[in-house]
Amino acid sequence: MKKRLLFHTLLDNLDHKNALVITGMRQVGKTTVLKQLFDEIHDYPKLWFDFDNPLDQKIFEDVDYNNIYQRLQRQAKATKKRLYIFLDEIQNYPTITKVIKYLIDHYQVKFIVTGSSSFYLKNLFPESLSGRKFLYELAPLSFQEILYFFDQIDLAELQSYTIELAVQPQHLEQFTTRQELYKDYLTYGGFPEVVLTSDYTVKQNILKNIFTSFFEKDLKLLSDYKDIRELRDLILLLAPRVGSLLDISRIANELNVDRKKIYYYLEFLQATFFLRLLPKFSQSVDRAVAGGKKVYLTDTGLLRLLGQVNEAQVFENTVVNQLAQYGEVSFYNKRNTAEIDVILNKKIAFEVKTTATTSDVKKLAVLSDNLGLAQYYLVSKNYVALASTVFGSAL
Repeated sequence: MKKRLLFHTLLDNLDHKNALVITGMRQVGKTTVLKQLFDEIHDYPKLWFDFDNPLDQKIFEDVDYNNIYQRLQRQAKATKKRLYIFLDEIQNYPTITKVIKYLIDHYQVKFIVTGSSSFYLKNLFPESLSGRKFLYELAPLSFQEILYFFDQIDLAELQSYTIELAVQPQHLEQFTTRQELYKDYLTYGGFPEVVLTSDYTVKQNILKNIFTSFFEKDLKLLSDYKDIRELRDLILLLAPRVGSLLDISRIANELNVDRKKIYYYLEFLQATFFLRLLPKFSQSVDRAVAGGKKVYLTDTGLLRLLGQVNEAQVFENTVVNQLAQYGEVSFYNKRNTAEIDVILNKKIAFEVKTTATTSDVKKLAVLSDNLGLAQYYLVSKNYVALASTVFGSAL
């Protein structure tokens, strides 16, 4: 089985003292990556625990953490070699971080762990694992990873891909070769099981199961049934509005929910990697925080499943997700009279069009110059031969 790009980064850090923490939405492949890393350990004692299983939590239930280490040693039949511990879904046992810290500090145990939500994890790490962890987010498959999985590019090309390469205009031959894969990417998104399934009906059923799993597992923190119902209604309301500026007051009125609760739900959905909120571009941090935000789902397969969206919305959502892998993404809007869809790392402007035109280039050039952005590109879904144009499937 081919491995995710993140696997190779994690592999390079297996010898480091810090715990490796892999987080991200459910079904993106965290457990698979964890198992692949587990299989890479040959010369050291190792153990695997799944914290979805209460019995696997029991070995770590002891006020004396030295006893825990001794139990782990016996179970792994460990010698004096370093012990490697793999923990899946640690958000199910929050106190584990104290154990991890102690065993790192006193016994140099190496931990490689997964957690499905920064919403659950954010209160665990600031103190107990400060300076003792490397935190990584595993997103749905990028289009480059899909090209690699389908033998369109090799591993070296995947690992060397940068934004500088991404903004190079494509040749018609390359565009045509990758067009069908990109069409599927727009339609069904990047969850690995969905991507690797050929039957389109089965793809749709998998997406439904992923959304069901999100509600059954990630929403368990919201014990009030009313909260779960409200969150469901918010998701269904947001899906058709991808790419639009959020009006919190209007959303609150439509759902008959307090504004504070809407902000809380948005924080929850962003922290569980279900959606991303783009802030307004500003050289001032305060203005960027204070300004309105645009909403996008982190997977277009789920987007199409949940809302009636047009071709332009799906394409823009996909490009935003593609650009997010290269850094911080924001957008520019001047009183609804001038707009740039995406600004990457406050340096590069991108305008997303179904079919780009020369007029679009000129408008973007003027806006970018006014904002002091030296680099600007059009992203066109349909192939056009324009200067300063980059195509969606290249990102």
